[in-house]
Amino acid sequence: MADSPHTAAPRARPLSPHLSIYRWPTTMASSITHRATGVALTVGTLFLAWWLIAAASGPDAYATFNAAAHSVIGLIILFGFVWSLSFHFLNGIRHLAWDLGYGFKVPGANRTSTMIFVLSVLIAIAVFACGLVGAGRL
Repeated sequence: MADSPHTAAPRARPLSPHLSIYRWPTTMASSITHRATGVALTVGTLFLAWWLIAAASGPDAYATFNAAAHSVIGLIILFGFVWSLSFHFLNGIRHLAWDLGYGFKVPGANRTSTMIFVLSVLIAIAVFACGLVGAGRL
């Protein structure tokens, strides 16, 4: 059967931008990170509960927790928990400001997003360093 003159050629469909070419605004990254840190805090609370249960269960249980917490993986989990807590806290303050009607203009929102990322890392490093100094490990 021959093509009729009325047969339409297939139209090129638009493609969604791939993650490698799409630039994430800092506000979008901070929004996604806020949700992720909320999940991380929930998971990290299990680690905190383990600590409290181990402390209440006696020296053997606490020694097991202490060994896990002072391992490389344990220290990474603890640092991630401290960073998640500081990021979620700072971004929560920003959301409270937004609830009051402040900080919606794009330059200000981008600036506060960047500040929250930087400050949360600095706070986490400072808290973690204080903990290591207090434990005599630094």
